[in-house]
Amino acid sequence: MTQRTTLKLLSLVAISTLALSACGSGGDSASEGSEESGDQITLTVATFNEFGLENLYKQYMEENPNIKIVEKKAATSNEARDNMNTRLAAGSGLSDIEAVEIDWIPELMQYPDQFVDLSSDSVKDRWPDYKVDPVTTPDGKLIGYGTDAGPQALCYRADLFEKAGLPTDRDEVASLLDGGWDKYFEVGKKFVDETGIPWYDGATATYQGMINQQPNPFENNDGSVIPLDENKPIKDIYDEILKQSENNLSAGFAQWSEDWTNAFQNDGFATMLCPPWMLGVIEGNAAGVEGWDVAPVYPGGGGNWGGSYLTVPAQGKHPEEAKALADWLTAPEQQIEAFKTKGNFPSQTEALDNPELLEYKSEFFNDAPVGEIFSEMSKRITISPYKGTHFFPITTVVTDALNRVDVDGTDTPESSWDKALTEFQQLGIN
Repeated sequence: MTQRTTLKLLSLVAISTLALSACGSGGDSASEGSEESGDQITLTVATFNEFGLENLYKQYMEENPNIKIVEKKAATSNEARDNMNTRLAAGSGLSDIEAVEIDWIPELMQYPDQFVDLSSDSVKDRWPDYKVDPVTTPDGKLIGYGTDAGPQALCYRADLFEKAGLPTDRDEVASLLDGGWDKYFEVGKKFVDETGIPWYDGATATYQGMINQQPNPFENNDGSVIPLDENKPIKDIYDEILKQSENNLSAGFAQWSEDWTNAFQNDGFATMLCPPWMLGVIEGNAAGVEGWDVAPVYPGGGGNWGGSYLTVPAQGKHPEEAKALADWLTAPEQQIEAFKTKGNFPSQTEALDNPELLEYKSEFFNDAPVGEIFSEMSKRITISPYKGTHFFPITTVVTDALNRVDVDGTDTPESSWDKALTEFQQLGIN
């Protein structure tokens, strides 16, 4: 999921030119090979990873025969972000609806004129404030409709826990791992010593979970950047994670890589920090593998990882139709269906109290009551990290540093951190 320094610098250059680019110029919103004819129009929807919308597209087209929906799915969120930055800067080429991750929002909010105002009576009070505030401009323009939220739990291989002599029942696992990150690593060390199987998939996923419990990972509340060489909480997290890599707790995989995907079929690791949107990813990659379960526990109490939005770029050909589709896709009843399809946990206030959500169980995850589990885990989130305009490039510097040690094996923790400090200075944001 990481980018190299050259790519991220190019991305920053692209985003910095947005204020100079033209919008509303009639971009190429139809996918290659699609033709609009008669009264039917084509709407393209750009997503990444798994949003669980495929069946909803079909339903919408059945109910609206004048609309043809074409999905463009990027392999990773980084790929989608690079595409968005490049095409926003060019002033054309974006899809009618573009999905964006919450971590991109501070960058995009610098250019609200590049997006259609999505305010309407139909979405009033649809989301809690924490979901609406990041995509609302000071003058009240709404540039994104919230899709999912990412309250974290722990996904684990019960069969591998049994092999290590650990409890397998999800409530017993929750009791076993209740506590801080030290407890999670302590149990992991015992598991690895007993089985020789890594405890978790990779350093960067663990890092993501840990920094999302930091109030100010890289920037103060006024937007000022914390110099990386003075950022003790982040350096402590970096050191702790790579210490656990040396203890063989990490499988050394970069998430979304081919090796990571294949590892689900080969007893590659025993646990994953698990937001609900990861359920569909695990089920797809681990098809035919028995033993996965979900425990209502998370190191340090609670945390949120991810959560996305649907935006409507102003350069599109059909902004009103795109706005109507985005509205429908993010309504509570549709988001419950997306959760049942791919595990994308709804962010809509009304959906959270829906019995259909609370009673939902996942057959693949040993009939775990995942609706109830993630509803409970969402109540344990006590920190919403401040992520300003520089969060994405700085966190990429740190994840690159982790991967040089944990995945590539080209550096020591010390040498890789020195490179990270140099790359941070090259960002020119200190």
